[in-house]
Amino acid sequence: MATTVDVIIPVLNEEHSLPRCVEMLRNFFDDHPDQKWSILVADNGSSDKTVEVANGLMNDSSDLRITHLEQRGRGRALKKAWLESDADVRCYMDVDLSTDLKHLPELVSAISEEGHSVAIGSRLLSDSDVVGRTLKREITSRGYSALFRMMFFTSFRDAQCGFKAISAEAANALIPLVKDNAWFFDTELLLIAQKNGCSIKELPVRWVDDPDSRVNVISTAWEDIKGLLRLRFGGRPKTDRH
Repeated sequence: MATTVDVIIPVLNEEHSLPRCVEMLRNFFDDHPDQKWSILVADNGSSDKTVEVANGLMNDSSDLRITHLEQRGRGRALKKAWLESDADVRCYMDVDLSTDLKHLPELVSAISEEGHSVAIGSRLLSDSDVVGRTLKREITSRGYSALFRMMFFTSFRDAQCGFKAISAEAANALIPLVKDNAWFFDTELLLIAQKNGCSIKELPVRWVDDPDSRVNVISTAWEDIKGLLRLRFGGRPKTDRH
């Protein structure tokens, strides 16, 4: 039986980017029929026509679903979508598809065939191919990586790359333990997963920078640091399921 895979796309005011993203994913799925793919658009508080566009893209097709939250927060949207999913493997990627889709089967295989609990794309491994990234973002990313690795002795390097997959069992056990509802969600999930002995596989990827990214690097970095301090001195929760 084919592995069921949900690809979650968190969106906030992405009425223009979403159609291209869905088209590219559907074309990719057609070329890789070994899995049973579907798309779950996770809207978190869009004020434009993102939801209407997503509804139009459904086009009476079962390969696309929509979940909607009035409150904003990327982490909040991912929590809801990953926990609502009943797929064997639950992925997520950014709507700009900065990470080359050629890596998606490898990401899924790390969960479905190799038995890892979590698989993550990485821009910071020696075999990664990163295009168009500014020096400011590169320094910030590598500095953040060095900080959390020093604080928590992690085996992974890139916590924030928007290209991840998780098993159904790990999602249901770990996601309820994550407190952050914004950009620190990824790091907190990985640190809790590590604390609970989950296997995390980090994969080098080809990643092309999105020049239209709306992420505020400085404010996001500060929130990340506060999150790391919370986990370092407040502890990471344990689950008896891992």
